[in-house]
Amino acid sequence: MHTLVRRIGTPLMAAAALASSLAPGAAHIASAQSYPSSISVGINLPFTGADAADAAVIRDGALMAIDEVNSRGGIAGQIKINPVIKDDGTVAAGQYDPAQAATNTKEFVADSTVMAVVGPQMSGSGKAMSPIASAANLMLITPSSTNPDITDPAFSSQYRPNGQAIYFRTVTTDAFQGPFMANFAAETLGISSVYILDDTGAYGEGIANSFEQQATAKGITVLGHDKLDPKESDYTTVLTRIAALNPDALYYGGVQQAGEKLAAQAMDLMPNLPKLAGDGMYSVGFIADEPAAAENWYATIAAPDTIDQPQAADWVAKYKATYNKAPDDYSLTAYDAVLVIDDTISRIVKDGQPITRQNVRDYAQNTNLDTLQGVISFDANGDLKDKIVSVFQVKDGQFQFVGAAPQT
Repeated sequence: MHTLVRRIGTPLMAAAALASSLAPGAAHIASAQSYPSSISVGINLPFTGADAADAAVIRDGALMAIDEVNSRGGIAGQIKINPVIKDDGTVAAGQYDPAQAATNTKEFVADSTVMAVVGPQMSGSGKAMSPIASAANLMLITPSSTNPDITDPAFSSQYRPNGQAIYFRTVTTDAFQGPFMANFAAETLGISSVYILDDTGAYGEGIANSFEQQATAKGITVLGHDKLDPKESDYTTVLTRIAALNPDALYYGGVQQAGEKLAAQAMDLMPNLPKLAGDGMYSVGFIADEPAAAENWYATIAAPDTIDQPQAADWVAKYKATYNKAPDDYSLTAYDAVLVIDDTISRIVKDGQPITRQNVRDYAQNTNLDTLQGVISFDANGDLKDKIVSVFQVKDGQFQFVGAAPQT
């Protein structure tokens, strides 16, 4: 395990942080408090619909961390983690469904053993879940949801009516992901004109708008911005209009339900046009479903590209051996989300405090945890302090790391 969590050039290891509460002094401090033999951690992801394959690799990253914690005797060597997995995708929606996410959150809240939830994957679900979780002081920690409104204090009355941050992230937000891709388009790809599309979802609209604002600031001409209905099957009318404008690139904000159809139809009408997107298209499902159309697409993620780095080799090998498939970077951010929960409750135990949702929230706020992706710490709104965006391009049927997106 120690080889799995070493960062380049730093001796601190997440395994040591996870085991810190096993020290004799910690056990002595905790002895005044009685602790349960287990607590539950929710996992909320869309296992039904267009994003199911990606939800599975995220789930497995979280489960790998839970298995490792439990194999050491549990949190602080004594409290096992029981995963409670819920699907917020529905057949009717064909993807994530905010209404189902809200229902799942109410069920998590009603289960007094649930001390935190890993998820959601999608920001539309996050917007539905946050006010419910806030009312119960239930911490949500997302490995992939990036819409900035959820943690923006300007929207606190809507998404955290109790005032305190309850929505934490092991990724950065689209306030950086969209603009940094615009910087990459201007500075690295030399794009001078672009047409923008989004899928009308909370994530898709948000990242497309932030990309558009920065693209304009970088001198890129935005030729238009249209919305796609994810349930429609034919986008050729809008794509034909775009092709006639002869843009240098197409940018899509959204997830796979509309994105895969867009990619297939754009390949027919504009085969050589560069296509850019956010992490909604950074997807094993995209390549599996549309291998020809996916080729050469660019996509960002709201995190460093950790899994391709030498320090992650043992972690990647263990994931592959355990689940018989390759992880992606959001598998790792889900793994790290569980590490945050483990570290949080370990510190509660070390201090001899009761394990309550309020204490979990409060201790999580003060996280300073070294992990494979870097040091995880949060600002007052629950946002990750590190703002790193990575760019990939599909080559030979897989996402290949291009580089970190320029920040200015």
